[in-house]
Amino acid sequence: MFNPFRAPSRSGNDWFSVGLASSFPDLGQDDRDSSDPQDNGALSQPRPSSTDACLKRLGCKAFYVPKDNSAQRTEVPISGTTTTTASDDASSASDIGQPDDKMMDLTDQVLVFQYRGKFHAIDHQCPHSSFPLSNGIPFDIEDFGIVLSAGITCLKHGWSFDLFSGMADRGNYKLKIWEVQLRDVTGSTTDKEVWVRRKQRMG
Repeated sequence: MFNPFRAPSRSGNDWFSVGLASSFPDLGQDDRDSSDPQDNGALSQPRPSSTDACLKRLGCKAFYVPKDNSAQRTEVPISGTTTTTASDDASSASDIGQPDDKMMDLTDQVLVFQYRGKFHAIDHQCPHSSFPLSNGIPFDIEDFGIVLSAGITCLKHGWSFDLFSGMADRGNYKLKIWEVQLRDVTGSTTDKEVWVRRKQRMG
């Protein structure tokens, strides 16, 4: 029977796996390498593994996901890490590295990462500047010292977005949030598999 309140299922909206939870470092404001002036806490910074301190992994993964078929997703390399000048360790708009491929198209890309024990999947492209949010810095949204939510700051122009609602700290821009599930892994009692999909429209 036809249900007028249910959106038609499209293969581009299907769930797909982005890897084991253990393959994502748990990011936080206390995991930066204070001895490295290049480490400003951006998602794209390599992070030490929780199981092997000599092994470093990027803090996020990005995937190109065609709107018509999510089964044809492709992991894309993270490029254009943030840089700072030798004379000034503080990041500024003029210090931000551009993506290695100037023509890199971030359309239909999802960025997946773990921040303080919670997995997030968002559009890779900043809705304000189209800059890669893999260069962004996650942070806690607080009020009087109480953590209310989490956000990400795009270093291109300093705009921030809530990681749960997608709302910007100014203007009418909104970051697209994807759905995330952690699923059991056969034969493992300690690890989970991370699955994501485009957020479903109601109605």
